[in-house]
Formats: sequence, structure tokens, C-alpha cells
Amino acid sequence: MPLPHGCLNGRIMKCLTFFLLLPETLKKSKKSVRSNGKVPACYEVVPLSLKKMAAELYPASANTNIANSNNAAAATVTAAANSKKNALQLQQSAQPPPPPQLQNLNNNNLESSNWQSFHPTLRERNALMFNNELMADVHFIVGPLGASKKVPAHKYVLAVGSSVFYAMFYGDLAEVRSEIHIPDVEPAAFLILLKYMYSDEIDLEADTVLATLYAAKKYIVPALAKACVNFLETSLEAKNACVLLSQSRLFEEPELTQRCWEVIDAQAEMALKSEGFCEIDQQTLEIIVTREALNTKEVVVFEAVLNWAEAECKRQGLPITPRNKRNVLGKALYLVRIPTMTLEEFANGAAQSDILTLEETHNIFLWYTAANKPKLEFPLTKRKGLVPQRCHRFQSSAYRSNQWRYRGRCDSIQFAVDKRIFIAGLGLYGSSCGKAEYSVKIELKRLGVVLAQNLTKFTSDGSSNTFSVWFEHPVQVEQDTFYNVSAILDGNELSYFGQEGMTEVQCGKVTFQFQCSSDSTNGTGVQGGQIPELIFYA
Repeated sequence: MPLPHGCLNGRIMKCLTFFLLLPETLKKSKKSVRSNGKVPACYEVVPLSLKKMAAELYPASANTNIANSNNAAAATVTAAANSKKNALQLQQSAQPPPPPQLQNLNNNNLESSNWQSFHPTLRERNALMFNNELMADVHFIVGPLGASKKVPAHKYVLAVGSSVFYAMFYGDLAEVRSEIHIPDVEPAAFLILLKYMYSDEIDLEADTVLATLYAAKKYIVPALAKACVNFLETSLEAKNACVLLSQSRLFEEPELTQRCWEVIDAQAEMALKSEGFCEIDQQTLEIIVTREALNTKEVVVFEAVLNWAEAECKRQGLPITPRNKRNVLGKALYLVRIPTMTLEEFANGAAQSDILTLEETHNIFLWYTAANKPKLEFPLTKRKGLVPQRCHRFQSSAYRSNQWRYRGRCDSIQFAVDKRIFIAGLGLYGSSCGKAEYSVKIELKRLGVVLAQNLTKFTSDGSSNTFSVWFEHPVQVEQDTFYNVSAILDGNELSYFGQEGMTEVQCGKVTFQFQCSSDSTNGTGVQGGQIPELIFYA
């Protein structure tokens, strides 16, 4: 049966269109032959396409006279499918390759000669050159002999980021060597420095931050140095405060030095008993021992000084003997205020340490007991320490015949401050019915984690005064974070309670904010109840 006239005309137009576009197709195919030497697929596609169009114009079902062409039509369909597959392969081969996977560390192989086009920003392209041999015009041998590392770099990038490198490469006395040795900088710290100079990225870690600060100071990169100081401030605590004090003095960082002193003064016992205290230099030791604001007993200072002396003997390869410890301490021994200890503390400690001479021990005993006191070489005045401050959150107090009662229930309140402080203890109300003794457990938590607690007793005198209960050590409290403080009292007597509570209290330079705690099961809240005072250092 013949095809409809309209359908036949449409297929004839397809043939005409194909032949009109054929010259351009052949032209592109010739170029492909020149480039890869292969016979282009289009030479196979052309006859196959012609056969396909013929089959479409005169299908087997349209004319019984060409019924024998069925097998040829099937072959044509198969060939057409192969042609489409070949054309698809050509199209995929013409697509641009994916961007090269460049590594930042020791990357010497570029997968594409056109890698720049895949990284549109200057920062991205510079970052790819970090620790990369490509176009490197200088190499650094970083670290001490035997533990050094070779690092490639680019003079222009370094000179743009550091005045020291600019003078090194482009100044009047510019380096002409292709390798520069830097034995006093750790390789890891130097790579952090270079990464920042190439990409503005700062990756600091606790193990390398001090070495990185040294490198940033040496090559005058203030932004990186500031980031190191900020990192150290946020990680500052009693166990590393003395070491950081020593480093902050070396690097001349006054803000970090002040933060170290805040921690050392308030948490002196923990700081002096830390392993870090034994690692400080002699000058820092003397500065700490002379500190007037150290908030601890003098016996703690004396024991810390002996521990430092023992560590210094080990560093110098000396036998640990009383004589050697005394020698390495030098004048630092005479900065300890031994006469300000109690007689019992001296007799059980310093007098039996063997580090004092017999004459010194004898004279100190006489100073404690005799009316005619001998002259001593040790300071005689007690340290001032820190004066605790108190934040009182109630405007008045009261008592009633049926409250405030304690049977092991919890009184709790939440608070936050606008600057870093150290919570030392709580002020609590006592009995409203005369003298009475209470057992109490106090606790400080942050996000459900217990930071400090103490189980003790206190005796009240029947007045509406507050009675201090202390944590074992002051606890550092960060700004703009809510903490939960609680007290569980046990006693038979009714007590006073606070009223007219305030949600915000200004105490010196510190602003406190209060809110109710879900831990409170005995009625204490912002408006009234127990825990009238927070005792702190700032």
C-alpha cells in the first residue's frame, strides 16, 4: 500500500536537509582525520543514513514488490544504532577533561596543562602553589639537622606577605642561594605559616601553636600571630598557664601575659602544682615566686620551687641532691616567704627538706618563738593574694515559721557573666532560730557537666548574714555562657531566705544575669530563695 502523499513529502524534505548539511559534516571529518589519523565515523554514517532514509521512504510494508528488502532494513537499523554509538563516542571525546585533582602537599604532577582555567580566583590558584614544586624558585631546609624537611616556595608570594621575606629576596642584601636553611623553626609550623601566606587559611593545633607563633613573629606576619594568641587565650587553663606566661614574655605579647596572670593568681595552687610549672625558665620562676597576688599558701609555693629545682637538675644532668637543688635555684630560694608559713607547716615541711642550712633552720625557728627575733634573708610579709568579690542577688531577706526548710532537696540558680571570672564559692543563708550547723553539698555545672563540687559543713549564728562555703579550687567561668550552681543543705532548723531578687546585677566591672534552674526542687528561683551570693575573683 503506498504512503500518503503528505508523509512522503515530509521524508523527501529530510533527505534534502541531510544533503544540504553534508559538506559541512565532511569538512569537520577531514579535520578529525588530520588530528588523530583515524577514519572518521561520518564516512560510515553517510551511507548508513542514506539507507535508513530510503527504508523510511519505502518501508517493506508499503510495497509488496520490495518485500525481500526486510532483511536489508533490519541490517540498516543495526547499522544506524552503531552509527549513533560512534557519534556519541565522538561527542564525549570532544568534551573538555575534568579539572585536575591537585594536592596541596608536595604536589609535583599536574594532570592538565590548562589547570588555571579550572580555578577562577587568584586565591584558589595561589593555594594550589602552596608546597608545590611547580614554578618554585626557592627551597627551604626547615628544622634542626636530622629532622629537617625540604619545602618548595615562590619568592614573589612570600615577599608580598612578609617584609622579612621581601628583604631576603629583593632587598639590598638579597639571598642568591636556591636553598635556605632555617634550623630554628619547626617544619609543621613553617608549613602553617606558608599556607596562610598562600591562601589566608589558618590551621592551628595545640601541639604546634607556640612554634607557629614563633614563626609568625620571626617573619613579621601579625595576623597569624594574633590568631595564635587568640587560640592560646581560649585554651588557657591552670595546667598550662605558667608555660604560656614564659612564652608570652618571650614573644612580648602583653595581652596574653595578663591573661596568664589572671589564671595563675586565681588558681595558684593548681598552676604551681602542674607539670608545666617545672618547665619554665629561671627568670619566669623568679617572677612568679615574687608575685604578690598569688592566691595560695606559702607552703605550696615552697613545694613548687623544690619540684622545679629537681626538674632543672635533670635538665642539667646533675644528681638530685639538696646541694644541687639549692645551687640551681640560686636567689629564687630566698624569694619564698618561708616565715609566713605557720610553725607547723614549717616544721613538717621546709625544716625537713634539707635544702636549708642548719643556721637558716635554727634562725627561722627562733623567729617563730623568740621575743628577740634574728634577722632573716627571707621575705617576712604575707602575700596579699586576691580579695574575693561577692555578687548579692537579693534586695532583702526574711524568715517565716514554716520556711525555709531543708530535707536534702536542691536549691539551684542559673547565671551568666559578661567577662571571664573565677567562681570561688557561695554565700548561703543560715538558721533563723539561733545557732545551727548545716551539712551542705555545693556544685557548679555547665551544660550538665560537673565542673566543681564540695561537701562540707558550716555553722550559722542565727543572723540574716550570709555564710561562705568554698569550692576546693576556684573555677574559671567563661563569658556569655549560662552555668548552674546548686546547694543541697541538710539541717533541722528553718533558715532565712532571700526575696526581691534581681535578674541582672552589676558587681564592679562584671555584670551577672540570673534565670531559674530546672534543677531547683526546694523553691529557689530568681525572685527568692537560697544562694543569695556568688563569691568570685575577677
